[in-house]
Amino acid sequence: MRVKLERPICFFDLETTGAKVGKDRIVEIAILKVDTDNQESQKVWRINPEMDISFQATQVHGITNDMVKNEPNFQHYSNEIYQFIKDSDLAGFNAIKFDIPILVEELIRADIDFDFSKVRMIDSQVIFHKKEPRNLSAALKFYCGKNLENAHSALDDTIATYEVFKAQLEKYDDLEPDIDFLSEYTKRSNNLDFAGKIRIDADNDAIFAFGKYTGQKVTDVFKSDKGYYSWIMKGDFPEYTKKIFTKLKLSLIND
Repeated sequence: MRVKLERPICFFDLETTGAKVGKDRIVEIAILKVDTDNQESQKVWRINPEMDISFQATQVHGITNDMVKNEPNFQHYSNEIYQFIKDSDLAGFNAIKFDIPILVEELIRADIDFDFSKVRMIDSQVIFHKKEPRNLSAALKFYCGKNLENAHSALDDTIATYEVFKAQLEKYDDLEPDIDFLSEYTKRSNNLDFAGKIRIDADNDAIFAFGKYTGQKVTDVFKSDKGYYSWIMKGDFPEYTKKIFTKLKLSLIND
């Protein structure tokens, strides 16, 4: 791979019970880890999500409730998955918008304290959409001249994403082979959380990106509306979003 790695990078893909970040669970996770010496290793976990897989999700990835009912849950595998990806950067196809937020939620539920603020994230879909707006199958065909035979198989999608990423680095001379550059290049927005509920303004302060306080600084609102933080904590927000709000709330106490 043309990019020089300062630490390992993990390409990964999830198959899930559905498409709602705060609600749905992982049924399969595949990770392809590339070490700093470019040595590669792969792991796949099939997981009992402890909830029904939606019909629509099964139509996409082919995994049924019966196929996972006897598998261990995410809690069982959580430390093994964490140990495999810790001290690594993360990459995937549509990872920043979907796969990483889902993984964050699962790790929080499993009481795994993973500081994602220190993880650089690269999304090959963002590079692809900026360069050649299509999907993963088209990306593999365009960049690598290959057909994706088993689309929505977690491992096949993960390997395809890795091959597309390597080909993108070879094709575009302006893509610097540097993880910091690529992480910044594939950043979708100036969100502080994965769900896009909190953003950073021009003053580098956290602001609301939803509801009646949209555009207002979070800490100012928490000072003026004492009950708004409690309302958020009781609401149907992703756990990681709540974790960020709690950190902002605690910063008022420490001032």
